[in-house]
Amino acid sequence: MISERTDFVGAYGQKLAARLDAPSGEPQAFALFAHCFTCGKDIFAASRIAQALTSHHIAVLRFDFTGLGASEGEFANTNFSSNVADLIAAADHMRQVYRAPALIIGHSLGGAAVLSAAADIPEVRAIVTIAAPSDPSHVIGLFRDKIGEIEVNGEAEVQLSGRRFRIKHQFLQDAREQQLNHKIAHLRKALLVMHAPRDTTVDISNAMHIFTAAKHSKSFISLDDADHLLTRKQDATYVANMIAAWSHRYVS
Repeated sequence: MISERTDFVGAYGQKLAARLDAPSGEPQAFALFAHCFTCGKDIFAASRIAQALTSHHIAVLRFDFTGLGASEGEFANTNFSSNVADLIAAADHMRQVYRAPALIIGHSLGGAAVLSAAADIPEVRAIVTIAAPSDPSHVIGLFRDKIGEIEVNGEAEVQLSGRRFRIKHQFLQDAREQQLNHKIAHLRKALLVMHAPRDTTVDISNAMHIFTAAKHSKSFISLDDADHLLTRKQDATYVANMIAAWSHRYVS
């Protein structure tokens, strides 16, 4: 496997940090990975899945969304729409430097983002969501105790996964305005939905909503007792192997 750091200009002009994991030979296909809310490209699930996919001759670009990890920008000024725009910018970068992604993979809110961005990346033939919410506004529930303060003061500091972030009112408004259900129904691309029945962060009902809204070709894989972030090595490896096996007929 070859792993290299790179960067590209995001949708709003900031430099976004990325990493390309590729097989030693010519890749059969390129994939683009979108990480979970407030996570980063180097979270265990992202790195493990990307590395495992290289053994199936799929190169994977993963990157930090604006304001997160090693990317430039202010997180407080971002929202779901800006994440989608960054994904499209990442695909543009891949098209110019490597090859446009035939496969896009999104974890948690990143899963909702790839569903939204898919129509604007014409080369995409297959989409994978992992523990994704069916509505971007689901993420607001992670800081429901601060919503009143945000509504009144325009912003508030919230704690997510042990770290503090500033959330502005525009983030709430943008999430509430998304029409993801319509986009799912009109994907016209193969879709794989992966979700654990015991996920305590994003309920399994979200997966069923995405699956029901989508038209064929579509598939569903249960992740059994995996946690939301796929923190166990065997779970991340299983996800990678299932993605590789499923996507082979669409991207090879």
